[in-house]
Amino acid sequence: MVDGIPVLLPPASRSDPHKREQAEHHDAETDPEYEVRRPHGTPSLFGWMLVEKLRRGTVGLDGLLPGGSVVTVCGGSGMDAEFLARCGARVIATDISLAAVTRARERGRRYNLDITPMVADAERLPLLDRSVDIAFVHDGLHHLREPLDGVDEMARVASTAVSVNEPARAGLTDAAVRVGLAFEWEEAGNRIARMDPDAITGRLGSRGFRTVDSQRYGMYHGHVAGRIARGLSRERLVGPSTTALREVNRIAGALGNKLAVKAVRI
Repeated sequence: MVDGIPVLLPPASRSDPHKREQAEHHDAETDPEYEVRRPHGTPSLFGWMLVEKLRRGTVGLDGLLPGGSVVTVCGGSGMDAEFLARCGARVIATDISLAAVTRARERGRRYNLDITPMVADAERLPLLDRSVDIAFVHDGLHHLREPLDGVDEMARVASTAVSVNEPARAGLTDAAVRVGLAFEWEEAGNRIARMDPDAITGRLGSRGFRTVDSQRYGMYHGHVAGRIARGLSRERLVGPSTTALREVNRIAGALGNKLAVKAVRI
């Protein structure tokens, strides 16, 4: 226990250079207040995009959330935990960074939400088999060397459902990387492992889950709101902007750079 937070990392996780680098990077966030409150107080369009990604991650699972138990994997400072708690879930917020988990605890305290913080390795979760109703990840598995190992762990601990929301392998993203509009490596030192929805559904299927919703969609934003997002967040522009994004995804979402896969245990 560190300042009341369980730190449940096996020795192999503590000594792994890649995992240690990830933890140290997120321990050293330069604006902890922003991390605790995001998306609160951000420009309207930027905040809408963050919440829209989380909403897509719960489509098909809405009825399971009120009163259900959820573990968030690679949950950072608790933005996804807050969203799920506001849907009525009891949330265990996990991350390999103690500072990130501490921020998630502060988020829960500040907004009076049912969030239990825990330092944990996404590839070796300190939870019993089928011990939570739902395992949820939002932009987290791509930090792992082998993202599908994280999918396996989520399937192991979830009794009812799994929701995986990650960057998707997409031709448009590959082109953006080549011209410098998107990144192949993150500042934390990991290669951004863009995933294939079929690989996720296949792995979950082999673990006894049936996919109830799998979608690709387009959504691009930085960690903080850029100039375009700030400009389009003006009162007269934010409505048309969100409408346009929805319409683009209705027409061409299958080519998008994000994925959301939800599956239930058979």
